Amino acid sequence: MKAGSYFLFCVPAIFASVPLSAARGASTEVIYSFAGGQDGEYADTDLVMDGAGNIYGTSVQGGAHGSGTVWRLSPEGNTWTHTVLYSFTGGADGGEPYKGVTLDVDGNLYGTAVTGGGGTCEGGCGVAYKLTNNGGTWTQRVIHQFNGPDDGQGPGARLTIGDDGDIYGMAPTGGEFGAGTIYQMHATRHGWNFKVIHAFTGGADGCGGSAGAMIVRGGSLYGASTACGANGAGLIYGLTPNQKGKFKFKILYAFKGEPDGSFPYGGLMFDAKGNIYGTTYYDGEDEVGAVYELSPKDRGEWKERELYSFKDNGSDGASSISNLVQDASGNLYGTTSAGGTSNLGTIFKLTSGAHHSWTESVVHSFGGPPDGAFAYNGMVGDGSGVFYGSTTHGGEDDEGAIYKFTP
Repeated sequence: MKAGSYFLFCVPAIFASVPLSAARGASTEVIYSFAGGQDGEYADTDLVMDGAGNIYGTSVQGGAHGSGTVWRLSPEGNTWTHTVLYSFTGGADGGEPYKGVTLDVDGNLYGTAVTGGGGTCEGGCGVAYKLTNNGGTWTQRVIHQFNGPDDGQGPGARLTIGDDGDIYGMAPTGGEFGAGTIYQMHATRHGWNFKVIHAFTGGADGCGGSAGAMIVRGGSLYGASTACGANGAGLIYGLTPNQKGKFKFKILYAFKGEPDGSFPYGGLMFDAKGNIYGTTYYDGEDEVGAVYELSPKDRGEWKERELYSFKDNGSDGASSISNLVQDASGNLYGTTSAGGTSNLGTIFKLTSGAHHSWTESVVHSFGGPPDGAFAYNGMVGDGSGVFYGSTTHGGEDDEGAIYKFTP
């Protein structure tokens, strides 16, 4: 199959219901536990929410064919209803969809799968896909099959919709230099045009992209490269298009390693003032990760400041792969993949104080079944101050969980 061609697959919806908690105040509760069968397993997924309060995500495994699912959780009275929208076959339609889906204004879903499709890779180089709702039946269309190596291989990061309506994403390997790509997909009447807009060299510009989706601000794309860079510790970058559609790649900050952070796996967050916030998986003062801030300066320069370093005993969390979210009071929240009371990860809070100081507190330590375990993703807010997230394990059957966090 050539890049840009597509297959169509239709599946019926699969439903399950679980109770909604009526708890008030600060709480963390599992709202759905994956059973590990047709409903999916290993929920390494960012979440997205529509205007009706439905939550969408993916599971890497499980489903009707064992190759992963796209699912929806819908609030209905006192229950959440889980619906499998699509089960991947692992063939031409892709397999192992990591990091969730992206929702457009028409209710269509876009995502990537790291295997399947075709190309030069064993097991397939992966695909980018679109899911469309047709009267309750969801139809999957492959909008790009990765062939490797030039266009990239194994796309695992969530896709981003630009101000222009184009779709943007990252592949961790492949490209001209074998170090990954950033790509753009443009819809036409005849299909989708695919273009690599940056090929990582593995040098000062980084390598591999990141697990977190790029974000759009002021017409530019911003993202993280997990590794490589000037100090071998990853970096934050910006991509700005010109009038001819070419993109200028700029390094905003190259991490330096201990006591600075390193390996920024998670996505970024902008505040109202234009500052960027994120987390790193390694280093900081005790080598188990940090939370950082990038502030814009004059002439396009950026200043980095470490807001918090996780402690080496892990009690406050460790090894974050999280984006950050902010409440109405300016507090920051994120997750860690390890650390906490049971070393199964945490939800943490950062509160600003005098003299630009920040205080960290653990607001939830994941405990494993029936609670969640191993938060490999951050959270999404519903606009009312409540946040939702996923864990790859935990839940009643230890196959992954979706949780609700109320500060």
